[in-house]
Amino acid sequence: MLYGRSQSTTGKELAGLLGVPFISLDTLFWKPGWEESTNEELRSKVEAALADAPNGWVVDGNYGRKIGTVVEENSTDVIWLDPPLVLYLPRLIVRTFLRLFGLRDPCSPGCPEQVSKTFFSKESIVWWCITQHRPVRERIGARMAQIGIGIGSNVKGQKMRRIGGWGAEFSAWFSDVKRMLRSE
Repeated sequence: MLYGRSQSTTGKELAGLLGVPFISLDTLFWKPGWEESTNEELRSKVEAALADAPNGWVVDGNYGRKIGTVVEENSTDVIWLDPPLVLYLPRLIVRTFLRLFGLRDPCSPGCPEQVSKTFFSKESIVWWCITQHRPVRERIGARMAQIGIGIGSNVKGQKMRRIGGWGAEFSAWFSDVKRMLRSE
């Protein structure tokens, strides 16, 4: 399970390395036309996606307030990607422009980006990231502290890890994962 920023790119690459499905919670949450799934609908979709991947999966996203700990409880590892806002906000804006111009798939089928909603709305992803950066970090940080965080920590068979900073820590971790998979 991946929390945090840039998790889709990382999640897809990690799922490919592991040979397991990639499950995007954003894709499960958003219905065409940017309609939100209810908490019950989302939980049902997530449970079905996990059940369809009995040999493992990589899930990205953080919908714990909507679905509880269903993903976390079924995870072997929880990775929190936590780069600073100044690093991921420009990436988010570039990715959003690519979606606006059709150069990248939408976050969920049937949910095209719109200039007015993307940049001039209180519901835009850009505004959400700016205003929610600190509250989300605090919430996830508190959750990680509760379940046990740290490199190599093992809580009920799960490994928890926070990867922050400017990329060196992430690159080292990802290189370690690749080396581990090559040696198996």
